[in-house]
Amino acid sequence: MTAPRIGVLALQGDVREHLAVLESLGAAALAVRRPGELATCDGLVIPGGESTTMAKLARIFELFEPLQERIAAGMPTFGTCAGMILLADRVEDGAPGQETFGGLDVTVRRNAFGRQVHSFEGEVGFAGLDSPVHAVFIRAPWVEAAGPEVEVLARVESGEAVGRIVAVRQGPLLATSFHPEVGGDVRIHRLFRDLVASHTTT
Repeated sequence: MTAPRIGVLALQGDVREHLAVLESLGAAALAVRRPGELATCDGLVIPGGESTTMAKLARIFELFEPLQERIAAGMPTFGTCAGMILLADRVEDGAPGQETFGGLDVTVRRNAFGRQVHSFEGEVGFAGLDSPVHAVFIRAPWVEAAGPEVEVLARVESGEAVGRIVAVRQGPLLATSFHPEVGGDVRIHRLFRDLVASHTTT
């Protein structure tokens, strides 16, 4: 079976970490900065970083509309932290004029943890995995509300933010509030790799 070709949006943020994990799982991983590179991808990771900066850079590099179109057309896409914000249809506490690529029927609160418990780490149960993942939250968002087609995959299990939604899936779109590219647990990336592979064979 041909390895799925998975891009990492390389405008800003944790690009190298995602590329390393994807390569370790046998994916053909590439950094995406131009529409021509995006066009070759079977799937895409939108990394953590600064969501407003990434959206502005996507405009500058003429990637904004191509990304919206590919996501709307069903390209498997995995957003982490800022990537979750960029996939959300609605943003609370967004910057003035904040834009997103959209696709996920969720309302995300930007920097939700930053104003309350700041950056932290913890174990989080994740649907489909047989043991918790070690989740690293860095000025992270959370999901305030999710539409009927959205599957909730993980919630905070303790502390001030207990019960808050921190991972979701809607069809080919996957998003986490935390950073699974750090800490050595590759299982969520493996789920995404398999999601991309299933799309390329159907």
